[in-house]
Formats: sequence, C-alpha cells, structure tokens
Amino acid sequence: MRLTEQQRITLKEETAAAFGPLAQLRLFGSRVDDSAKGGDIDIHIEANGTEQQLLQNELRLRTRLQARLGERRIDVVVRRRDAAMRPIDQSAHDTGVIL
Repeated sequence: MRLTEQQRITLKEETAAAFGPLAQLRLFGSRVDDSAKGGDIDIHIEANGTEQQLLQNELRLRTRLQARLGERRIDVVVRRRDAAMRPIDQSAHDTGVIL
C-alpha cells in the first residue's frame, strides 16, 4: 500500500468525522499496488444516510482532506449501505484494502 502512516491516519480520521464512526473506508486502485508509481488516491466509503446527507458528507470530506493532505488528486466513491452494488463498488470490494 503506497500511503504513508500519516496519510492513512488522516483518511481514517476525516472519514469518521464526515460520515460517522461506522463508515467503512477502503483504499483501492493503483495505490494498493506497491510496485506501481504515481496515481491518485482512490477511496471507497460505505455509510448510512440519505443520498443528500451522503453528498454533503462527501463534500465536507473532500474539503477537509484537501486542507490536511494538500493539493493531490483524491477520488472518493460513496455507497449507501443499503444501495445495490455498482461495478465500481464491486471493484473496490474485490481489490481494495480496508483502512
């Protein structure tokens, strides 16, 4: 996994602050592959709430991550826990690592 310990802590703290302590956070994509180089940070979050609440939480999370991690590309995918799995959700489950 190509994240520093501080980046992992920041992602976990800010996800819990935005979505609550029961939100599940996964890293997926190229940052999971230790042999790869570069790439954005892809995170997948499963949480409870309405679509509107989840969107507001996602926007809050993006703002706080930018403030703490600086100008870096972070892709955030949010799935409401009771929603059907989309292909991106399945990919994150299959290849991702829970943080």
